[in-house]
Amino acid sequence: MGKPNKSLMGLDLKVVLMLSVALNVVLISKVLYQEDEDQENKISMVCLDTGSSSSYVSTRDAHVSRSRTPFDTTTSGTDVLNGGDGDSGVIIDLDHGNPTMYEEYWKQMGDKTTIVIPGWQFISYFSDVKNVCWFLEPEFAKAAIRLHNLIGNAVTEDHYIVVGTGSSQLYQAVLYALAPTDSPEPMSVVSAAPFYSSYPLMTDYLKSGIHRWAGDAYNFCTDEPYIELVTSPNNPDGSIRLAVAKGDKRILVHDLAYYWPQYTPITHRADEDIMLFTISKSTGHAGTRIGWALVRDPKIAKKMTKFIEINTIGVSKDSQLRAARILQTVSDDYDSIGNVKEDERFFEYSYSVMVKRWKELRAVVDKSEKFSLPKFTPDTCTFSGQTFEPQPAFAWLKCEEETVEDCENFFRSHNILTRGGKHFGVSPKYVRISMLDSNNKFKIFTERLLRLSSMKS
Repeated sequence: MGKPNKSLMGLDLKVVLMLSVALNVVLISKVLYQEDEDQENKISMVCLDTGSSSSYVSTRDAHVSRSRTPFDTTTSGTDVLNGGDGDSGVIIDLDHGNPTMYEEYWKQMGDKTTIVIPGWQFISYFSDVKNVCWFLEPEFAKAAIRLHNLIGNAVTEDHYIVVGTGSSQLYQAVLYALAPTDSPEPMSVVSAAPFYSSYPLMTDYLKSGIHRWAGDAYNFCTDEPYIELVTSPNNPDGSIRLAVAKGDKRILVHDLAYYWPQYTPITHRADEDIMLFTISKSTGHAGTRIGWALVRDPKIAKKMTKFIEINTIGVSKDSQLRAARILQTVSDDYDSIGNVKEDERFFEYSYSVMVKRWKELRAVVDKSEKFSLPKFTPDTCTFSGQTFEPQPAFAWLKCEEETVEDCENFFRSHNILTRGGKHFGVSPKYVRISMLDSNNKFKIFTERLLRLSSMKS
């Protein structure tokens, strides 16, 4: 054999050296990442510790998301489809009302809701300068009014439409419009417990000094003017609500985000002074970030518009036009008699999904005495003509076992993220569970809940 080639040997040594350095860098990075992750987990566990069993919720205790990522943490494919114990380590986040169950329906619609906006269109801030809400796109206003008239869930006559970036911005705009700026004390804002968990946080977030969260409307009484929030159907428990606080100087704001026929029978056309709606719960398009208010008093509508003008200089025209197209598509399918099958129309489809999910959930809960759900009274829906029980967007579940003091922590220990009762102003024995998430998540949840129901205490 000949002598080794020195140049090749030098090259081999260089390659080995480079590989060695690269491997060491990877190893060090992994160790550092693991340490950071461990530290983050420790911090997360501290933040996740609720620590209190008080039934009263303060602004400090108001809900803030505790999940580390907003994305779907469930698996997809055989593990989910096969069920069993293979998914026990999967964390499912049912804390948020993320309406991904609607994706399947809108995929079937293909291009019916697709819009194309040329780059030169809708550049201006203004939509209709003659309108009280000058950034409201006329096309969206027409689509919203048409849908309300089709469903029969709200009176639109003698009301002004104010569009917002979701109903959350409209809520802030309402408080700004109703609370006097020259009062020596902030205006009180209340809602009957269990109330929507974000109300306390949103009310006091800016610490404006013109309004403040005052808690449970059942325990509130004053001779001064105040605002009562009436959420009907209620978030979290799905009940139909009326105003409850005492005092003749109250101003009512009706949050009707869930007053649609897939969630509850439509029994009347709501005709309130201020009514809030959102496309996220009506059609499931939460990412579009569009909500609207029907407001009777033009002065209040103008002040709400002013708040949004100061806050965001209007609302995205792109989002409004997309929302308009979606609402138009829903209404068109009901006007096209004979051209669209009944089960392919939006509200029939979403109603059937909610029926199926609630039937499955109640079947699981009824198998043991560990958990319970609210009971609802059936009513006849003027839109569909069907008589049915409300089937809310959230399940208000109670842990009945005496050994379980905090239901949210109990479910978290089994890799199910929920929102506990204390965030809604009531006992931690309750949790709110989203019924609107993906089919995969719901399947895993019901299977896991069934196993928990059958476990010995």
